[in-house]
Amino acid sequence: MPELVALDLAGGPTFLDAVQAIWTAGDAVLPIDQRLPNAARERLFLAVRPAAVVDANGSRTMLRGGIPTKPGDAVVIATSGTTGDPKGVILTHEALLASALATSKRLAVDPGRDRWFGCLPVAHIGGFSVLTKAMLTGTPLTLRGAFDASEVAAAAAGHTLISLVPTALSRVRPDLWRIVLLGGSAMPDDLPANVVRTYGLTETGSGLVYDGVCVENAELQCRESQIHVRGPMLFRAYRSGSPEGSDVRTSDGWFATGDAGAIGADGRLRVFGRIGDVIVTGGEKVWPDTVERALRDFGPVAEVAVAGVPDDEWGHRVVAWVVPADPDQPPTLDAVREHVKQTIPAYAAPKSLIIVNE
Repeated sequence: MPELVALDLAGGPTFLDAVQAIWTAGDAVLPIDQRLPNAARERLFLAVRPAAVVDANGSRTMLRGGIPTKPGDAVVIATSGTTGDPKGVILTHEALLASALATSKRLAVDPGRDRWFGCLPVAHIGGFSVLTKAMLTGTPLTLRGAFDASEVAAAAAGHTLISLVPTALSRVRPDLWRIVLLGGSAMPDDLPANVVRTYGLTETGSGLVYDGVCVENAELQCRESQIHVRGPMLFRAYRSGSPEGSDVRTSDGWFATGDAGAIGADGRLRVFGRIGDVIVTGGEKVWPDTVERALRDFGPVAEVAVAGVPDDEWGHRVVAWVVPADPDQPPTLDAVREHVKQTIPAYAAPKSLIIVNE
């Protein structure tokens, strides 16, 4: 039976070679986040049960209690649910290929002209999918272990494609690239035309929705405000105590993402946030990300986070934690509420304001 082999090394040429060697042997890869402390790494190994681990020197150590994989399984990407407990998402070679082809077609990737620069952690799907997009379409790739703004700036001269998160985007010049894929939360409202907003999960193998529209061969529905997706790029199962794993898709292949959203009149998806993050205050639903976006363009606010806090009168009250732009002149609650109410309903305006240093 094929085995799951953990790769305990950062992104780079050595990582690429190791992935290729493991796949050639018929085994599956478990990339390990290099930032994990030992205790977190042990919890991950206990949860997904790899058979062996390969380190940066190429040394292979066998592990006790490893569980085989199924033929065709390519990678297990660690993710966490709302509890923070690690679980493994099983993606097959077929799913990776379907994702690579569909996303590359949407982006009009030309292997003779384009070149990827990978600088996101390869232990997460955002970073690993850059590797698979390149490998499976024959597109040249430079892979790095981490994001470095100066390195990204230098790489723009010889590369055309890059995938980033909003924090990284704010530190580079996006106009130097043909296409910038942007994933994650807290996306800016105004983006250059070459920056593509992506929506996807570990379970979808990469971004599944680009600028609000599904890639080819993928389907999208919103049922009772929850986003459901289907397509050949979806994961096979969650890794559990047997090679088959735990398949949580419906019998006809739909996966409930746990994200709330709606499809607008223009046919584009709008994502509100995780269903578990919604604040129900006075019977009204408030999405933290919506309130945060409303406050990001408020001059006295440098950074903001919004969440719900239990309240006897309202059920939950909306609370904003704010880092002031000027510590000597922090915004008042009244000023914050008035600014929010200019763009979203009054019930979504914070009822409490907490000033913090970071």
